[in-house]
Amino acid sequence: MQSRPAAPRPCSALSRALLASTILVPALSLTTAAAAQDVLPEIVVSATATRTSNAIVGTSSTVITAEDIARSPAQTVQDIIAQTPGVQSTSLYGGVNGTGSSVDLRGFGATATSNTLFLINGRRLNDLDLQGIDLSSLPLQSIERIEITRGGSGAVLYGDNAVGGVINIVTKTGAGGPPATFRAEGGVGSFNQRLAAVSAAFNSGPWSTSAFANHVRTDGYRTNNALEQNNALGELRYTTSDFSAFVNISGDNQRLGLPGSRTVDPSIGLNQLQTDRRGTNTPFDYADKQGTNITAGFTKSLWDGAELIVDGGLRDKRQQAAYFGNVPLSPFSASSFDAHLQTWSITPRLSIKNAFFGLPSKILTGLDYYDATYDSDRGQYRGTPPVHVYNLSQKTLAGYWQQTIAVLPTTDFSYGGRVQSVKVEATDRLNPLAPGYFGGAQALPLDSTETQHALHVGLEHRFNDVFSVFARAARAFRTPNVDERVASGPSYDAFFNPIPGTFALKTQTSVDVEGGFRIKSGPFEMQTSVYNMDLTNEIRYDPVNFYNTNLDPTRRYGGETSSSIRLSDSLLLRSGAAYTRATFREGPFSGNDVPLVSRYTANAGVTWNVWQKYVVFDATARVWSSRFMDSDNANSQVKIPANGTVDVKLSGEVDHFFWSLSVINLFNAQYYDYAVASSFTPGRYGAYPLPGRTYLAKAGVTF
Repeated sequence: MQSRPAAPRPCSALSRALLASTILVPALSLTTAAAAQDVLPEIVVSATATRTSNAIVGTSSTVITAEDIARSPAQTVQDIIAQTPGVQSTSLYGGVNGTGSSVDLRGFGATATSNTLFLINGRRLNDLDLQGIDLSSLPLQSIERIEITRGGSGAVLYGDNAVGGVINIVTKTGAGGPPATFRAEGGVGSFNQRLAAVSAAFNSGPWSTSAFANHVRTDGYRTNNALEQNNALGELRYTTSDFSAFVNISGDNQRLGLPGSRTVDPSIGLNQLQTDRRGTNTPFDYADKQGTNITAGFTKSLWDGAELIVDGGLRDKRQQAAYFGNVPLSPFSASSFDAHLQTWSITPRLSIKNAFFGLPSKILTGLDYYDATYDSDRGQYRGTPPVHVYNLSQKTLAGYWQQTIAVLPTTDFSYGGRVQSVKVEATDRLNPLAPGYFGGAQALPLDSTETQHALHVGLEHRFNDVFSVFARAARAFRTPNVDERVASGPSYDAFFNPIPGTFALKTQTSVDVEGGFRIKSGPFEMQTSVYNMDLTNEIRYDPVNFYNTNLDPTRRYGGETSSSIRLSDSLLLRSGAAYTRATFREGPFSGNDVPLVSRYTANAGVTWNVWQKYVVFDATARVWSSRFMDSDNANSQVKIPANGTVDVKLSGEVDHFFWSLSVINLFNAQYYDYAVASSFTPGRYGAYPLPGRTYLAKAGVTF
């Protein structure tokens, strides 16, 4: 079976899946207007509610609260998000802290993490490289809520990558709480999993501080799948009536074994999914990551209804990986990867709430500046001279404006635009004398500057307190990341002569429209929307020629529905379903499905307070249809089978003590949701099998 060449290894399934996802605009409340003439009031939401206080007008939005996260059987940020209708997931290992998992908004498959913009407290997580920041590095107990806005409208406020949508994680601050709180928990689970987590918060006058830390260690489901991870997050905040400031510091350290795929090839009678599902063909491969993030900012009231918000930060990430294949120390299969990414940013913005020609209005306008540098040594073994040394830098400067106007007491209108300039410089230093050099050329330097724009227009009308409709249109874009640039263009011609690379890829653009309705009637809530998205120059891996390229035009379209009903104070039912179609609309694959996208997905759940807060039962079921394997643009290979899982959780609290017992994949489904098809051998593929039934028991104390 063919696989990606050594040079673009960081662009493989692992790096594509290691980042996941969210939308928050803390300063932005683009919401329902009311009869009042000087303010746009917020709408209170619950986790299953279909309205959100921070939604962009005209969009399909969802909020997941800290209460929902605490009661959910899901143990990872990615799995919690994946319970939202229309969100698909891909996991390489499963059940191990979310490492190697990704979430997909609107059907992008292998490039999902590059087409979904991830935020923490309104600040970008998406990095210059493909791997980005693993969501598993964020302690679950530190999350206040997760806000999801689907579609490309978030590109106006946040820039590139917001093609499929924006997912933002809002962390707890500790402000406004009791003078002191403390929480500690420990847990044990399948595959020798051990976890511990502590958090504390203190308040004194205008000062508040909070800290969260956790540790996870597990042998993993697969051979050579051990994980050890430590995370910490702390914040100091000062708050008064007209001024607030904060400093936030976080760090993470992760070491992970890479078991690779299990090979299936009927032509030679090989099926490792049946003979050795938990085994590995790469017993020595591994990936390490260390990250540090420092963010500081302030909010100052300038006059009644106007605030100046200034944030700035430094994100530093180091990654090391080694790939030995199935032959230890073989010079023909070994390669290494050592990278350092550093990103400086400053994002001042102005929020103005006042009357606009007598109508309630809110404006958010500002500048974004990001300066990222990326250095990567790629060779045969770590410690030996690298074959390639890549140095890339990217400077981004953008200005944006978004306004929401209550044109009628029952109708909100929103519009906005962004202009963004991106300057990219890239070089490659080739050492043909280094171990592991087997031919190939040095890439030509790149020095380019490009200006892109994003647009949004949205409308929401409330017929009454029960029924409302919404619609929007948007233009969004995505610039290539460094891994895609490094692995772009052919390395050899038809006669196997080396061809210098250029780092050059076109910027991907999209235009999408969406419309839907919301119902809120007593205990019942429902949201439904349909959408269409046309993309040009979509960036994707070419499985035949083994490099990243711009595709012929593609399209996404479909519909999503979510609903919930509270039958009593102790019983809540929720459900959702989605149809997601991702197709090539021109070129040699015209009409074919984009790989790794299931057309049909559905979910259902129940939360039952069996005995007040002492015993709570929660169950979530998810099902999905079959999907084509990665690299199968021709749709000619076997599909990844349809499947489903049921997760359950019993939990409770007694005074200061709490406990929970979770069973993931209750009915022990044997499945996988990621596989790579061979480009040359029909029926041959490599799959990443996921665990069957697993358990996790936790207990802790608060005071």
